[in-house]
Amino acid sequence: MHKSKQKSLLLAITALLLTFMTACSGSSTSNSDNNVQPTTQAKASEKPVAEETVKPADPVEITWWNFPNFTALDGEVGKFEKQLIAAFNEKHPNITVNLEMLTFDGGPEKLNVAIATDTAPDVIYDAPGRIIDWAKNGLLAPIDDMFTPEVRGDIEQAIIEQSSVDGTMYMYPFNTGPFTMAVNKTLFEDIGALDLLPLASEDRTWFVEQFEAALQAVKEKAPDVIPVGFFAKSQAGDQGTRGFITNLAGSTFLNDTNDAIALNNEGGVAALEWILNASEQGWLAEGASSMAASDHNDLFLQGKMAFAINYSAVLKTQFAPNKTSDFEDVLLPYPTVDGKAPILEPFLGGLSIFDNGNAEKIEASKAFIDFLVNDPEWSITALKQTGGLSARNSVTGIYDGSEYAYSELARKFITTPPTIADGYAEIRTYWFPALQQVLLKAATPADALAEFERLGNEAIAKGKQNRESN
Repeated sequence: MHKSKQKSLLLAITALLLTFMTACSGSSTSNSDNNVQPTTQAKASEKPVAEETVKPADPVEITWWNFPNFTALDGEVGKFEKQLIAAFNEKHPNITVNLEMLTFDGGPEKLNVAIATDTAPDVIYDAPGRIIDWAKNGLLAPIDDMFTPEVRGDIEQAIIEQSSVDGTMYMYPFNTGPFTMAVNKTLFEDIGALDLLPLASEDRTWFVEQFEAALQAVKEKAPDVIPVGFFAKSQAGDQGTRGFITNLAGSTFLNDTNDAIALNNEGGVAALEWILNASEQGWLAEGASSMAASDHNDLFLQGKMAFAINYSAVLKTQFAPNKTSDFEDVLLPYPTVDGKAPILEPFLGGLSIFDNGNAEKIEASKAFIDFLVNDPEWSITALKQTGGLSARNSVTGIYDGSEYAYSELARKFITTPPTIADGYAEIRTYWFPALQQVLLKAATPADALAEFERLGNEAIAKGKQNRESN
């Protein structure tokens, strides 16, 4: 599977990135108590079902590595996955699926090591940021044969682009939803400032001046609460900081062809200057330069912060068990400048297959993915367990509640994210250091963005060269 230069490159990357290893518990299962029953709801029956993939005739064993993409059942991470495997085995008794759960903190490093040592799993459920980079490095099996014209036509082009490389599909998109920010609505009710939020508008769009008024109200009327969070410790949650700043800047992260950094402009500099000013005004969380996305999330879930900048319908569901304060969390688009509409990146989760050189394992992996995303009953059950919207346009209305209705509406603000850029995995390693330098006043916003543009464009050029050589 691996070319020698790819393996050397991956080993080098691993040496740089691997700061610690988080042990992840694994389990092998073909039987489980079926506590969750498959469901169909709303328009699920309209869902196009892909042509059934080839069923391996002989017994075959595959490994599935999964982050906590599904809500834990009874507090047990991986319990739903085991039930899903048991249901799959009712239709495919000759395929054994070995499950290993990853953590969001240690999982990426564990994957880097596995790839570099030729021990990658067969199936991975992850996001495009890593998956497409693997595909560009020749590590994944193409899955074009899993997509009928009908299925392709039911998926937005922006999602197709995030799931493919040069027109070849490498990820089967499953759950999605726009990344937004969130607000503690209950807090604004308590301080008598609910009218400062744009909730009366159907699309909830608002501008920086309105946002600033809401931040000041929190500072004055709820002094023990942080008005808005920010973080710059590591790569995790980069879409939140990216979405917040690009909307403040009235700019995109990359240019229209996704082959150059676009944020280094007057608007980008002004956005980072706004961050500095917000810190000086007492609106921004203290110590943001050393705060991780998880720290930011915890503050919001504890009711100690009014606005979170990294949220979505999916995260709202995933975070719910961790809420230690009773409040209503409501989704909002990022505030914008100059009357512009918000630009939202899509959350997207999907499944891919590592090309481990075994055709039978690849076909068995396709059968498992096909079951998860296309089974008339279990696909809807699994989708609801993620809390996400379907990547299929025809599957809507499977949830009740205003926040899911808003997420469906906010799809109109979704744009193609920078994760499809060549070299994106390297680009993101330069983003948080740039933010840290600004927050620590080690560099001016203009200098930090200029350096980020230089390094980012170099990464894009290298990434393109690597892709074309594979």
